[in-house]
Amino acid sequence: MPEGHSVHRSARDLLARFGGGVVLVGSPQGRFAEGAALLDERALVATEAHGKHLLARFEGERTLHVHLGLYGRWTFGEGAPEAPRGQVRLRLEGERAWADLRGPTACEVLDPAGVAALHARLGEDPLRPDADPGAAHARICRSRVGVGALLMQQEVVAGVGTIFRAEVLFRNGVDPFRPGRELARAEWDAVWADLVRLMAAGVRAGRIVTTRPEHRSRRGSPSRADSFYVYGRAGRPCRVCSTPVEATLVTGRHLMWCPTCQPRK
Repeated sequence: MPEGHSVHRSARDLLARFGGGVVLVGSPQGRFAEGAALLDERALVATEAHGKHLLARFEGERTLHVHLGLYGRWTFGEGAPEAPRGQVRLRLEGERAWADLRGPTACEVLDPAGVAALHARLGEDPLRPDADPGAAHARICRSRVGVGALLMQQEVVAGVGTIFRAEVLFRNGVDPFRPGRELARAEWDAVWADLVRLMAAGVRAGRIVTTRPEHRSRRGSPSRADSFYVYGRAGRPCRVCSTPVEATLVTGRHLMWCPTCQPRK
């Protein structure tokens, strides 16, 4: 499933291509025909992301809400649009660009009350300027659940997925099974600041890179194999201490960590 940085990047890309202009909105597949009709031939006013949810506001207080889920993806193009291929749920056409959406978990039109309700049920997003890390810690410090599981709860922290979860905990030496109530505010502030840095870099680069140059096998832009400390490296030596990276399932999602660099306290 795409992590939050990619959704913020898509929101930025949509605004750059269609912002301020009248947009033709259709549903070649037909499943979103009623929603598309509500947005068709309206100007795109603003876009934003909250966690893994993308919101595109059109004139008339109508907002497109998209959640990609496991299989959703955007395709962007310039100039005249090509004929739809496959199951295109949503097509946007502007003066200079077009975009297709396939396979989303959610694709719907919300009114202002619906947008407010969506924001209210989501946690703090490290990429949003209105995020409050203190509010996230207030939830974390009341819980007996492990920090690794809490980071994946979108009502606590919105936008973090399996990669950012594993990597930020490793980089900060936090045991993923440590109960949230044992995580001091100073420790959480360090984790949060690191999330902000890593996710913002992901928006700019269009990819996730968490390793520091001294821990990569070669100089220059890192390959995918050199991009992570523990994610996808179960059984392989830790880049820092050479201890084999361990892995397990937590709430149905893969979690990886180094037992030496992230000791239990």
